[in-house]
Amino acid sequence: MLDEVRERIQQRDAVAVTRLAQHVNRADWARLIPDLTPPEIAVLLQWLPDEDIPAVLAELEPEFAARILRTLTRQAAADLLEAIDPDDATDIVEELSAREAEEILVAMEQAEADEIRELMAYPPDTAGGRMTPAYVAVSPDLRADQAVVALRQVAEEAETVNYVYVTDDDEKLLGVLSLHRLVLTSPHTRISDLMAAGVISVPAQADQEVAARMLTEYDLLALPVIDSEGHLLGIITVDDVSDILEEEATEDIERLGGSQPLDESYLRARPFLLWRRRVGWLLVLFLAGAYTSTILRFFDDELQSEVELAFFIPLLIGIGGNVGSQVVTTIVRSMAVDDIDIGDTFRIVGKEMQTAIMLSAVLATAMFGRTIFMGVGVDLGIVVAISVTAIVLWAALIAAVLPLFLRQLRVDPAVVSAPLITTLVDGTGLIIYFSAAKLILDL
Repeated sequence: MLDEVRERIQQRDAVAVTRLAQHVNRADWARLIPDLTPPEIAVLLQWLPDEDIPAVLAELEPEFAARILRTLTRQAAADLLEAIDPDDATDIVEELSAREAEEILVAMEQAEADEIRELMAYPPDTAGGRMTPAYVAVSPDLRADQAVVALRQVAEEAETVNYVYVTDDDEKLLGVLSLHRLVLTSPHTRISDLMAAGVISVPAQADQEVAARMLTEYDLLALPVIDSEGHLLGIITVDDVSDILEEEATEDIERLGGSQPLDESYLRARPFLLWRRRVGWLLVLFLAGAYTSTILRFFDDELQSEVELAFFIPLLIGIGGNVGSQVVTTIVRSMAVDDIDIGDTFRIVGKEMQTAIMLSAVLATAMFGRTIFMGVGVDLGIVVAISVTAIVLWAALIAAVLPLFLRQLRVDPAVVSAPLITTLVDGTGLIIYFSAAKLILDL
């Protein structure tokens, strides 16, 4: 597809591109456009149908869409943003510099510009930052037939009309009813008699992941966003859920791997950006791991008197790191979906300790068998087996407890990455190993 688009552009075949646009949906365009050169994109935008361009921009990564806006006149950029849903337009404007954003906003219609400015007031990873003000609300005093007439007038501008929200004159959220119920009810029924009170809503300052989880948990098509006084500010729709959950999952996975999250596609990220995202964590891990060599130096006499001790160091610290990584990944994931919290600490520790005991029994037996096979002696085999048991239990305990307490300190639990847990367990595992060797081997 990319080659075909390029060929049509290079041939200056506007008719062919226009025909092609009829068979390529906006999601496909969003995948194709980032691989085109700036001159090719400029030509393509001239030939795509005017009504398709805003939808394509909305599908692109906000950072890339902002690059395209910079190549246009301020008025052309403003016209495009006016045709995009306010929440998507806000994501794009936030990628521009303050001067660029203001110049484009000034060129927009006042109402649309004000909507974007209001949304920009909220952090992008909050419910307020993800909401759209394009919702449908009616007064509780209207009759059903009057509400239907009012809906027809605003339905085209709304993000969704599946839910009709009921607000008072002060825009406070009173209730909600489905469009299905509204159109099937008696025309003279009052909205106040149709609506369901006690609407499930989310505060504007709540984390976007909380909003996404509420949408999926309650099987909603849209979730109203309110301020501290209950005023309806906007809605988050079900199509935002996949984007939010993908962002959050990607962020957690990258942090668990010991790297800061990327703000753009991996294939479009430059090596310098990857370096910046990784080098900080690597330096932290380097400093944290430096004590491992210090511990080895401290037990230098023991190593010299019993050289065979060194044979099992890589295996022991590897086991500790692997156990810690398994546990911390499970705990962070469970915390992300609100399956556990700090109140479950003792249950979690109990469960992980029981699991660790069973794991250590298997691993200790395997390691003891390994020492016998290598012919290094039964005493050293006992040291290794005891060390494996203690290291597995210790790694499981640290990995189970630390994420829970970090959340209490308002630190992202995903920061407790697998590399960091591995680094912590490496040094302490060596202390356990050499302490057992000194005690049993009388070194």
